[in-house]
Amino acid sequence: MGRLVPAVTRALDILELFLDGDGTLSAPDIVRKLQLPRTTVHELVTTLAARSYIVQVPGQPGRYRLGVRPYQLGSRYAEQLDLAAEGQQVARSVAETCDETVHVAILEGTDVIYIAKVDSTHAVRMVSAAGRRLPAHCTSVGKMLLASLPDVELTSRIPDNADLVAMTPNSITEPGALREALAEIRSRGVAVESRESNPDVSCVAAPVRDRT
Repeated sequence: MGRLVPAVTRALDILELFLDGDGTLSAPDIVRKLQLPRTTVHELVTTLAARSYIVQVPGQPGRYRLGVRPYQLGSRYAEQLDLAAEGQQVARSVAETCDETVHVAILEGTDVIYIAKVDSTHAVRMVSAAGRRLPAHCTSVGKMLLASLPDVELTSRIPDNADLVAMTPNSITEPGALREALAEIRSRGVAVESRESNPDVSCVAAPVRDRT
């Protein structure tokens, strides 16, 4: 292994501190935990904040939490996994249990992309296809994925002045109303769509957190 760069190592040490506790830290906390000079910590914190790796906690001056960039890096890593194959296994398992059409989707920007699908055996069933892209706020799976985002990431994707398109008269088109719906989804653990992307279709979505 080649020579490690001390400044980069220290910056990574700071980021990894946010994995513990309540996920918030002040500069004095970092100084104490890493035994680094205050000036060094100040410079590193300023740099990490400028690059959106950390952000100040609203209403708590001097305290920081992880920003948008770590989430984006994690999302890119997840994209490199064989999600389609794993998603198809999940969809098949759920479809065998409920005999309804099952989709698995990922979030890309403000849209969802369906990466796997298993049809029900009913004569009348939903017509769709893997690879289809839809506005996340119009679908149950999209709202479930949006509800799982940290607040700072959600706001960066859908700001308060966002123009949300309507796919049907039942679609949510106001960011404020969407945030209220997402809060309810976080509380319930499932998301429901009632004729919001298709006037003849209602859907229920739940998160897939791991292989079990």
